[in-house]
Formats: sequence, C-alpha cells, structure tokens
Amino acid sequence: MKQSLLQLLACPSCAGDLRISSAAETDGARGWAEIVEGVLACAGCDRTFPVRGGVPRFAGAGEVEPDKASTAENFGWQWQHFTHDDEHYGEQFLGWIAPVPPEFFRDKLVLEGGCGKGRHTRLAAAWGAREVVGVDLSDAVDVAHEATRHLANAHIVQADIYHLPFKRRAFDYAFSVGVLHHLPDPRAGFVALSRHVRAGGHLSAWVYGAENNEWLTRFVSPVRERLTSRISRNALLHLSKVPAALLFAATKLVYAPLNANAGTQAFARRLFYNDYLNHLAQFGWREQHTIVFDHLVAPTSHYIARGEFEEWWRSVGATGVEIGWHNRNSWRGFGKVGREPENKTRDGE
Repeated sequence: MKQSLLQLLACPSCAGDLRISSAAETDGARGWAEIVEGVLACAGCDRTFPVRGGVPRFAGAGEVEPDKASTAENFGWQWQHFTHDDEHYGEQFLGWIAPVPPEFFRDKLVLEGGCGKGRHTRLAAAWGAREVVGVDLSDAVDVAHEATRHLANAHIVQADIYHLPFKRRAFDYAFSVGVLHHLPDPRAGFVALSRHVRAGGHLSAWVYGAENNEWLTRFVSPVRERLTSRISRNALLHLSKVPAALLFAATKLVYAPLNANAGTQAFARRLFYNDYLNHLAQFGWREQHTIVFDHLVAPTSHYIARGEFEEWWRSVGATGVEIGWHNRNSWRGFGKVGREPENKTRDGE
C-alpha cells in the first residue's frame, strides 16, 4: 500500500479519516514508501483494518453475505490460476468502455470496481491516470498487487463494492467491467460505485445483455447454477477444457477465416453469435479457456436488458449517457455523473 492512497481512503462504516498504525512495516526499495504490513485505524469509530501483503483489507471474514463470498472465492481462485497477459487486452478493454480513449485517463483519479488480476488497473496507470485504485472482494487482489506494485500511480484495495472505503465523490472517473452482473443486486453495485465519482465526473459500465443471450439463460445458466459453480474448481478447470476446445476450434477454423474473406463475410454475418465468436478468434488457447471457465464458475450471473440498464443511469442522474450494443451480446454505458443517487439504503450506506 503506497502512502499516497491515504488521501482517498475513508472508513467504510462511518466515513472517518484513516491513519496508519505506528507499527506498520514499510518498504522503500521502489523509490516510494509502501506499507507492507500494518493496521489502518479510523479516527471516527475506532475500527481497524489490516494491511497484509501490501493490500489494505476492508472485507474481513464473516462480514460478507454468503452468495457474494462464494462468488468472490470462485473468481479469486480463477484469477490466481489464470495470471497470463495478452497483447489484445488493451483493445478489448477499450471496446468495453467505448467511447473512452486512452488519453481520457490522463491526470484523472480513477476507481475500478472489480479489478480481478489487475489487467485494467495496469492499463489505466500506463495511460496516464494520476492515481488508479483497483478494488476487488476476492483474493485476486494479491495477484493484482503483484502486477501493479511497480507502478507509482496504481493501488489495490480489498473491499466490498457495496461498502467502498473511499471519501465520497473523490474520483474523476470510475469503471466496472464484467463485475456488476455477478453481484446479488447489480443496480445497487452500480449506484454504490457512482457515489464515489465527483459531480461532473464520468462513469463506465459493461454488463451481460439479456437480449440475444436467451440460449445462455435457458441452457447454460441452469447447469452453471446447479453443477459447475459448485464442484471442485480443480475439477472444473479440467472439465472446462472440453467446451473450450470446441470454442477454440470453431473460432480459429470457422469464424476467423469466414470473416476475414471478403467473399464469405456476408455468410459469416448470418452465423450463430458471429460478432462475439469472431472477436474471440483473436485470442489464444489460454484466454479462451479462461473465458469458458469464467462463464461456468460464477454462482451468480444476471443478464441485463437495455431498458433496465438505462434505468440505472437515470437513477444516478447521469447526463450525456451513451449506451452501446457490444458484440451483439452485452451492453456498455458511459455518462457524466450528476445529482446524488436515489435509494441510499440499497447499497448499505
């Protein structure tokens, strides 16, 4: 944990200021003071929060609802196993947060709601964010910390998105990619994230779409809910290689060639799930296996209709909202945050 993070942190219980315990162990080998082990103490309510392995921890055992804890545990295991990088991550990230370009990040205070292994945290830092804070509930924070600790402007925090440990309205921009639809109440997570963006700041979100995904909700979701999210993750790792191999063969041998050839593109556009599967064709085996495992391991997944997604943005008083249909299977949104969000009690604040 870098000292500069303290200016953004606040107690998730009372919003009081936090201070570092005098017993903290620091490391200055990288040119800045990093708190490796220690305690954060609240000046307002006397609560304390540990810093372990360089990561401040605001989600202790017993404080998280069982369904959220199960989701966090499964995804934490996933990101500790699939730690690889990919040259296409930057392009993929920009597709999820369009119309935001890399230069948009420059000199901004940025909050990421659900950082996983830290790949987007790292990109935001590289694109010039003044400070970027990646938050995740799972143990993937340890992987994310290792991936970003060499960056002076990147921070990782373990916390519940419904109870974020930051000063209200502290950030210029917040984004959440592929996380909100795995929450028990996706809208409440979106509202909670928006509360930490200053008035006039911006917010991005990407979620699974209900439209065009009926085959997933009808056939895949029951299997995921009743079986694959409950079995041993090691067993699922190997079982998921079967559908991943089928996906890999289809994208590389069918979708990519047909979409690349001008004479067959019209035919390709009529193929099942063409936009998404052609998009996946750029990735290698490791990433495609990750994607299949990701879809099978989650205890909770919601598919959000456009009308519902639009209502989220209205509820936070967002203006200039741009909602786009991404790969014909998901929704991405971008807008300017306005007035204080409605329904304060829905996210626990």
